[in-house]
Amino acid sequence: MLNQTRTLPRCRTLCTAVCLALGLGVTTNAQAEDPVRIGAIYIMSGSPSVYGQFAQQGMQLAVDEINESGGILGRDVEFVLEDSQIKADAAIQAARKLVYSEQVHALMGLDSSGVATGVVPVVPELQRPFIITHAATPDVTGKLCNRYTYRLSVNISQNTKAAAEIAEQTGAKRWTTIGPDYAFGHQSWEFFGNYLKELDPEVELMERTAFPRFGNEDFTPFINNVMDAEPEGVLVSLWGGDLVNFIRQANNLGFFDQDFEVLMTLGGATEVMSALGTDMPEGVWVGTRYWFAAHDNEANNAFVSAYMDRYGKPPSYNAQGAYTGIQAYKAAIEKAGSTDPEAITDALSGLTFPAPNGELTFRAGDHQAVVGPTWGQTAALSEEYGVRMLEPMKTFDGDLVTPDVSETGCSL
Repeated sequence: MLNQTRTLPRCRTLCTAVCLALGLGVTTNAQAEDPVRIGAIYIMSGSPSVYGQFAQQGMQLAVDEINESGGILGRDVEFVLEDSQIKADAAIQAARKLVYSEQVHALMGLDSSGVATGVVPVVPELQRPFIITHAATPDVTGKLCNRYTYRLSVNISQNTKAAAEIAEQTGAKRWTTIGPDYAFGHQSWEFFGNYLKELDPEVELMERTAFPRFGNEDFTPFINNVMDAEPEGVLVSLWGGDLVNFIRQANNLGFFDQDFEVLMTLGGATEVMSALGTDMPEGVWVGTRYWFAAHDNEANNAFVSAYMDRYGKPPSYNAQGAYTGIQAYKAAIEKAGSTDPEAITDALSGLTFPAPNGELTFRAGDHQAVVGPTWGQTAALSEEYGVRMLEPMKTFDGDLVTPDVSETGCSL
């Protein structure tokens, strides 16, 4: 199991550790040379660990770019990586270790909505800014929001509002879902249904749904249950290895040959697309929080080129989210002119900064980034990238899919 990653020269790390262990004072000059330390918590073990690996790659790319260009406030940057194990208690323990033992200036990460709802209430105790780059539950920038917690990635509300617009355009009237049996799956169905009903009050949201446990291996009974219900549309919110297994089993059962629409909220994840290759069905609507070929801007072109050169594959949304998290901290620290955690926290509020998926802003009212997802239909397999491309493709305007702060339940 990979627990930590450091990008600082060993001699400096040891010197810092010895000084801290002996309780020695550190001079102002020494402080100026100490690294900016960012603690990260991602899935680094088990079948979904590919998500953490992509995040690690994104962080490493950002750190190297920043250090090669002079660092932040003239100081090198390093990250320390801990495994969430997809468990809230393990992630909380990791966060405390990063703050109290590793003495990081800031925190970032989290892949699971269930883990996020456990960790976020503890963040004020740690008194460190925390940027969420993946977990999508609206609650962390809604009813659980706090001064220290921010999110730069697309949340469930933003993604399902876009999905509802696509669903309404298909003309399908009877909808059901297959999703993981925890917050992410249930909230995806709830928000999607509410948005779709607003667009088309005549739509039927079927009571016959399927919520397999996360990490389930046999999706056959759930697939058969949905096909037997004879819907006109199916929202699939499975993700990661679960989605890969589901699609392979669904192919064998003729699921994608049925006469109903299929929308996969995270089917556009390159982790999923590359694992499946041609097993990913063609002509299916898939969503993703970031698609490497959807943004023609300087930041994205440079990011995709550098990522492809180093890793030989297109960046996933988790790689982009982690890369952007490091860049967001650079912008906030430079705005604050300090690595003091309280100053960084204040600087993040209302911050606008460039990202591969366009200029992002953390809203002061709930700390959610105003960002829209990309949706498209799976098309031909690209020999260059090793994944099916999306055509047609649409990236939604963040201003149009992000609920007003007054609707989130956040009170800061």
